[in-house]
Amino acid sequence: PTLSLHEQRVRLLRGLGSMAARTGAEVTCVFDGAELGGPVPVPQHKGVRVLFSRPGEIADELIRRLVAAEPQGRPVIVVSSDREVAEGVRRSGARPVPSAMLVRALARG
Repeated sequence: PTLSLHEQRVRLLRGLGSMAARTGAEVTCVFDGAELGGPVPVPQHKGVRVLFSRPGEIADELIRRLVAAEPQGRPVIVVSSDREVAEGVRRSGARPVPSAMLVRALARG
């Protein structure tokens, strides 16, 4: 909690990049971006795509849209502790997992 928002994002993306390298999974990280005044510099990590929601859209909506666009039957895992997001992506065929599970996996390295 003492890190700035930018530092928290960098730390998360670094961990996701390591996870993508270990597992070969495609990772998309979605941040709220509607309130931003311009592009947000975030470091690129191989295997991690970073998206920001558009003005008038929250990240939760973008996540649900991305999941709905995936081909039927493709394994998709969505990390969110938001119950509404979890229910929405589950209806689209994705497997929701709580954020705490990702935090534990990232801590294990």
